[in-house]
Amino acid sequence: MAQVSIVMGSDSDLPVMQKAAEILDKFGITYEMRIISAHRMPDTFFAYAKTAEERGIRVIIAGAGMAAHLPGMCAALFALPVIGVPMHTTSLGGRDSLYSIVQMPSGIPVATVAINGGANAGLLAAKILAVSDAALLEKLKAYGREMEENVRKKDEGLQQENRVKDGGRNGL
Repeated sequence: MAQVSIVMGSDSDLPVMQKAAEILDKFGITYEMRIISAHRMPDTFFAYAKTAEERGIRVIIAGAGMAAHLPGMCAALFALPVIGVPMHTTSLGGRDSLYSIVQMPSGIPVATVAINGGANAGLLAAKILAVSDAALLEKLKAYGREMEENVRKKDEGLQQENRVKDGGRNGL
């Protein structure tokens, strides 16, 4: 049974939303992925959002561009957390999407990540689920250590490159 639902209004959002799926896969979190337009198929959308909890969904990650109503409408119908992913748009660079998602009315919160922030949406969903899952929390901590080690290795490589370029004169 899926714990997270990844939903988008168009298949053009798939490359960004796939990044959320990759993060969920990394942590062994089950998910479903759907393309459902709140504007073009409202009856299907309402059924999807209203039945998410009974299907076992604990977090919805909703990606949307332009008017970006999908995340907010999910939050209006689904009592558990919704994470909005604003999509980059050609007309306003995604600011339209960002503002539409982040400016929700009082009582209808949507956690919002950066424009095209699918990977961070997946991580945030994992962190939400880790509140009640100690094994998942340990995986997230290990992931943090792995990121730290990767940055450390990159810094060491850069420092080595700098030593070679200046002949060791600057003591880097």
